Amino acid sequence: MLVSHNLVEANYSEILFEKKPCLDFSGNPVDGLYNAWISLNNPKQYNSYTTDAVKEIILAMREASNDRSVVAIVFTAVGNKAFCTGGNTKEYAEYYAGNPQEYKQYMRLFNDMVSAILMSDKPVVNRVNGMRIGGGQEIGMACDFSIAHDLARFGQAGPKHGSAPDGGSTDFLQLFVGIENAMFSCTVCDPWSAHEAMRYGLLTEIVPSLKVNGEFVANPLVQKQWVNDKGEMVYGKMKSGEALAEAKQMLKQGEVDLELLDKAVETICTKLMMTMPNCLSKTINSLRKKKLEHWDKNKETNRDWLALNMMTEGKAGFQAFNYGLRGNREVDFAKLRQMLAEGKAWNEELIKAISPQYK
Repeated sequence: MLVSHNLVEANYSEILFEKKPCLDFSGNPVDGLYNAWISLNNPKQYNSYTTDAVKEIILAMREASNDRSVVAIVFTAVGNKAFCTGGNTKEYAEYYAGNPQEYKQYMRLFNDMVSAILMSDKPVVNRVNGMRIGGGQEIGMACDFSIAHDLARFGQAGPKHGSAPDGGSTDFLQLFVGIENAMFSCTVCDPWSAHEAMRYGLLTEIVPSLKVNGEFVANPLVQKQWVNDKGEMVYGKMKSGEALAEAKQMLKQGEVDLELLDKAVETICTKLMMTMPNCLSKTINSLRKKKLEHWDKNKETNRDWLALNMMTEGKAGFQAFNYGLRGNREVDFAKLRQMLAEGKAWNEELIKAISPQYK
């Protein structure tokens, strides 16, 4: 009788946990071997994670890591719009805003979620089924591989909504894309297309997901920029003006199909299966050290700061996003800076003066 090393027997309600048979190179199931699929299940809120979801992800990562029959972990989400847009801003605005002692405990859970990914005994593949923004970008980068469909977008949102990307992006992003690109993404918060993210080194692979007249086509929203030395067309930034309007019309005519994404994920899982398990684990752990050097050094002081920030900019930013009307969900940044330059204190009067929900 084998000993269980799980902390508890988990019952999942916020996420999905499923073991799918491993496939050989011919696509046939391999007896007794599986990939564990852990899926965020909050598509109505773009798969943002609640406090309870974070707890379940920690337990699921631990369960999949301990399972002797599991070869790889696929971390993904339900639907085709978003992998994850970060923490649940409704929960942030309605419970954590103004409660730093509570948010600090929440951030303990968040940190443990990231660490659970980085410390898994199995390789973790991020199946990016849509937007990967904010905390979603951070838990995605904690994974060992990222495979996306090319309608996905990638980026940060913290400084726009009252936070700093200190849940991993300030630790990991420069390791993928270099300091200049990381600085731009983490501060200005302009999103990247999947093609840009691939070119910068953020992703393992991208595949098309839009079908028009039964044929897969590359994301029509991005520009064709140049042909590389292999004769391949390279795509990049989002189109604008009339070209963007035409591309959106093409997008409406097609349908999103994640068949190629699933094939690409299964292929990398098969390739990982065809390796020595302990040698694979040691190699992955050695490479993860580059992330862990930064993560372990900074995660606790970042947690302290993020908690206290919920008394000021975090409180204002998350409540503006939650209570503001669509299209007007950010504080008045210029007015905020003007009031602070005048020496105004952070209080309810200041928050009301800059927040769209009070206009």
